[in-house]
Amino acid sequence: MDMKNMREYMGWLYYQYLLITGIYVLEPWEQSIFNTLLFTMVAMVIYTSYVFVPIHVRLALEFCMISPISYGHFFAINVLVITG
Repeated sequence: MDMKNMREYMGWLYYQYLLITGIYVLEPWEQSIFNTLLFTMVAMVIYTSYVFVPIHVRLALEFCMISPISYGHFFAINVLVITG
């Protein structure tokens, strides 16, 4: 893909973004505020996912008695202790 086609494609994507979000009807300063708020919310979701999702996955694995480090041995010991 040459640079002209890439530029046209990026322009088309931006045009689709304007149409889908409906911000093509806003003033330029309103578009800036909307884009800033949208970028901030997306950044917060990505950051929160990066920080909290691994913790919750680890806790869910511990709750299910599956060790994220050693699946088979840890699970077998817990089953023997609980059933024995």
